[in-house]
Amino acid sequence: MEIDYFFRLFFSGLTRGSIYALLALGYTMVYGIIKLINFAHGEIYMIGAFTALIMATVFSFTGMPALAILVLSSIIAMVYSSAYGFTIEKLAYKPLRQAPRLSVLISAIGMSLFLQNYVLLAQTSNFLPYPSLLPAVKVPPFLRGIVNGPQLIIFGTTAVVMVALTLLIKFTMIGKSMRATSQDRTMATLVGINVNKVISWTFVIGSFTAALGGILISSYTGQINFYVGFIAGIKAFVAAVLGGIGSIPGAVLGSLVLGMAEAFAAGYISSVYEDVFAFVILVLILIFKPSGLLGKPEVQKV
Repeated sequence: MEIDYFFRLFFSGLTRGSIYALLALGYTMVYGIIKLINFAHGEIYMIGAFTALIMATVFSFTGMPALAILVLSSIIAMVYSSAYGFTIEKLAYKPLRQAPRLSVLISAIGMSLFLQNYVLLAQTSNFLPYPSLLPAVKVPPFLRGIVNGPQLIIFGTTAVVMVALTLLIKFTMIGKSMRATSQDRTMATLVGINVNKVISWTFVIGSFTAALGGILISSYTGQINFYVGFIAGIKAFVAAVLGGIGSIPGAVLGSLVLGMAEAFAAGYISSVYEDVFAFVILVLILIFKPSGLLGKPEVQKV
């Protein structure tokens, strides 16, 4: 039925948008704090998925229950990826904090290429099968045939992360420090905020959510290779710009809009040009609303 096909595309778009949101949060948080686009962020997503795959393989020999394997491998992968994010900030970005933006951009792209080739040499260039780590979930009768259990897990996990991150930003000391640093880094330093610590925490949290997204989507699609983070990262960046770079609600909204647009365009037009639609949307947004859907135009101080 046509209506069933429409809803299958709708939930497919929601799945894509949920994963893009977990990645886009890292882009928008880092940009909101230090006005930097971390182009190595997609590789953190990829490293998180690979780490979970390795740990799940190791734990599978112990006879542990599937749910315990999922939880332990995911926690280890997210912590490991967060350590990568922390290290990248210290090595590639902190020394260039006062440098021209072009220097920082080149450093970010260089780090992205380094991580891609590092995983390529450590693993393989081929696609590897990825185990279905997500537990079985019963789908309500009225949704059967148009959505599956793994998709429901992805929606629910993303929603929980969004709520937790919102509470963190609004009600915790580190969240308040992030907001203060984003508004005025110099004044934040003057009132006693450790700006370097805040920036490091921003990279750690963004890497944590990116790794979670990599684990979820790799388990859902059943395959992975060293290049998956590049395309996902570029699309998440598009989503962050679409929603308004620097705005957390904007990153979520932009991700959902992008995911829906891709799913419906691929379903009703052609899946051959699926990746093109993301960049067409980006061009249109930059032309008609450069600040994004929820972004605010930057005021130049004179």
